[in-house]
Amino acid sequence: MPEVIFNGPAGRLEGRYQPSKEKSAPIAIILHPHPQFGGTMNNQIVYQLFYMFQKRGFTTLRFNFRGIGRSQGEFDHGAGELSDAASALDWVQSLHPDSKSCWVAGYSFGAWIGMQLLMRRPEIEGFMSIAPQPNIYDFSFLAPCPSSGLIIHGDGDKVAPEKDVQGLVDKLKTQKGILITHKTVPGANHFFNGQVETLMGECEDYLDRRLEGELVPEPAAKRIR
Repeated sequence: MPEVIFNGPAGRLEGRYQPSKEKSAPIAIILHPHPQFGGTMNNQIVYQLFYMFQKRGFTTLRFNFRGIGRSQGEFDHGAGELSDAASALDWVQSLHPDSKSCWVAGYSFGAWIGMQLLMRRPEIEGFMSIAPQPNIYDFSFLAPCPSSGLIIHGDGDKVAPEKDVQGLVDKLKTQKGILITHKTVPGANHFFNGQVETLMGECEDYLDRRLEGELVPEPAAKRIR
């Protein structure tokens, strides 16, 4: 997979990019965990998500937020990282103007950034939030959440307790026009130690079902562009 450097709001950003052979293939952006707690684009879960989308014909990008690896800039508590993610999507779209749809998948801190990106970009039609932390980050901007997606976490997660994630899921499930799929991985902690395979199995199953036209509300709500 080609190493890439592209311009972000705080300087250059480093990524790994795999274009699809199909011009109109959907785009997938993968967002890594917290930069100040060892999160990088080479995190095992981020890498596996990248490979999962790539294998299914998506044009796929994962990248390091500002200040990580060869990405320039400094940690910005979420605001700058959201701008990084928007720039990353802009960059991929500039190379793939025929691509009309996009997915975003984020893990931990990356799940919070991904959900904010979802609110800004109407072309994002699906999301995966892995181990989101509504006990630490404010998710109230999801009003309403514009796309159907998967929220998945471990029931042994001490970083983002199950009751807090359940609260977020319950809130989103009251919204009309979208379908939130909620999964828990039994015994898994925040890092899915020893459970990454189970996690990825759930993510793959969800993506495959979505690509087959399942797990969306009927009839699908028309999105205003």
